[in-house]
Amino acid sequence: MAVKIRLKRLGKIRAPYYRIVVADSRTKRDGRVIEEIGKYHPTEEPSFIEVDSDRAQYWLGVGAQPTEQVRALLKLTGDWGRFQGDENAVSTVKTAPEKVPFEVDSSKKSVVQPKAEKKADEPAEASEPAAETDAE
Repeated sequence: MAVKIRLKRLGKIRAPYYRIVVADSRTKRDGRVIEEIGKYHPTEEPSFIEVDSDRAQYWLGVGAQPTEQVRALLKLTGDWGRFQGDENAVSTVKTAPEKVPFEVDSSKKSVVQPKAEKKADEPAEASEPAAETDAE
């Protein structure tokens, strides 16, 4: 069985994201897979790349052949260099800066109005006179 490490396309039209998967070379692109070993989101800035390094090393070691696209991703994460024997292979993937938490400006009023409470007494009073007319 020829095993490939390739990309499985997910997402929607013009907004793809991929999973890095290990699959038989004869299966469909988005068909049954043996194992998922990573994720790749090309539309984010910078691109999000996450690879389970141990599993990638295992599959490369047992003879799985990566596609050109996956090989490029493995080079970015440093996994391809480690597979080739370079112990000092370093990931060159850019990480997104951390988001600044939102802080409310205390000098400004809130745009959201508090929810008005319904008065429970009014419906009860309306139903009492109806009950009196039934009794008469």
